[in-house]
Amino acid sequence: MITRVLVSFWNNMGDNPLWGLFRNPREVFKKDELGLEMAQIALPAALALTADPIASLIDTAFIGHIGPVELAAVGVAIAVINQVSKIAIFPLVSVTTSFVAEEDAMRSLKGETEEIKLLEKGFSADSELIPKTETSDGENKKRHISSASSAMAIGAILGLIQSIFVIFAAKPILEYMGIKSNSPMLKPALRYLTLRSLLFKTTKTAMVGDAANIVLDPIFIFLFGMGVSGAAIAHVISQYLIALMLMWRLSEQVSLLPPTVKDLQLGRFFKNGLLLLFRVIAATSCITLAASLAAKLGSTSMAAFQVCLQVWLATSLLADGLAVAGQAILANAFARKDYERATATAVRVLQWSLVLGLVLSLVVAVILKFSSEFFTKDITVLRLLHLGIPFVAVTQPINSLAFVFDGINFGASDFAYSAYSMVLIAASSIFFLFFLSSSHGFVGIWIALSIFMSLRALAGFLRIGTRTGPWGFLRS
Repeated sequence: MITRVLVSFWNNMGDNPLWGLFRNPREVFKKDELGLEMAQIALPAALALTADPIASLIDTAFIGHIGPVELAAVGVAIAVINQVSKIAIFPLVSVTTSFVAEEDAMRSLKGETEEIKLLEKGFSADSELIPKTETSDGENKKRHISSASSAMAIGAILGLIQSIFVIFAAKPILEYMGIKSNSPMLKPALRYLTLRSLLFKTTKTAMVGDAANIVLDPIFIFLFGMGVSGAAIAHVISQYLIALMLMWRLSEQVSLLPPTVKDLQLGRFFKNGLLLLFRVIAATSCITLAASLAAKLGSTSMAAFQVCLQVWLATSLLADGLAVAGQAILANAFARKDYERATATAVRVLQWSLVLGLVLSLVVAVILKFSSEFFTKDITVLRLLHLGIPFVAVTQPINSLAFVFDGINFGASDFAYSAYSMVLIAASSIFFLFFLSSSHGFVGIWIALSIFMSLRALAGFLRIGTRTGPWGFLRS
């Protein structure tokens, strides 16, 4: 009887992507078509997604040598910037990735259908009537991708609104975050937040910007004696530099101006973007609340929290590159109704995320333990910092899986589930943050954040594991 149950369980789990985590482990890094396509998307996406957190980490490292008060102040300001920018831009980026992949799939299917019809009518494969993707001189034509045009237009507007909002509401926002009018953290936090808000996040940045930031930070902070303001100015300059480079490269391949206003598809963007807006508000509220609670514990706790948080975010977002790759390939597969490829993609990207998380766990534990003084020389800050390192390291595999599950859900256009589940997770996590921070202080905040990420990963497991929503095809 037991054997029969086990065999039935094995057979039922066969096509489940979660089962793929433990199946054929030797094929995780197989250099097949799927693996190469994932790598080609994941690597540049990871570099782009981690650019801003790494730039903030660079600022943190240099500012830490000014003093713990400045380090804590910048930590609060960065938490605010992350909250506002993610609310303004993340929903747009997420839906754009899926829409572009779907549009590309539909365009490809349309071209294949037209070519088949022409071949059936007797035209040869090299007939001029059959659509071509290249000009006579071999150069690629610019593609008209409505989703990309829409994203650029909406992103520019949202970026401008974001900057204006932060500039005029900086002081009350910081007071809400726990920095009172008589706090020594207020002035440096206000300067950094105001100057950083001048960066319109209309596009993702890459590692070239971080290199520029490394060069400019010491020049503006120490050589020009501008302190916290210099760090913010260096950050803005470096990010604008790479944004312009990316815009130039994109304009070579894609026509950024839509043929008509109808091609902007604004209604479709706002419908799905609204769901993800609720989701990102819920998710970022937990991180922002954690920073606020750390600030209320004092500048020492906030300084240590800032270092741990920036390392936590920068390393974890490497997995977001995998999430983008999985999302793009899955959106294309679902548009084509190629469920076999969708399953294979989910399996591979989850395997990669688990391996990446384990590697990051080891790297963070070793490097952060021996390089803590790179961020600050303050003994009390270092003592708290060492309490946070185990949480930053141990949660890496959990974070990787959570981010990748998000990408998988977005690729399947499962935006509603992603939004509603995140609201429930955030509500639970906020309770844990208040309860554990009051009883265990700095450590309690990190326990609550670990619970938050674990619940996010669990939500992804449940959706695919129960074969519901867009994954219902796994039952057949």
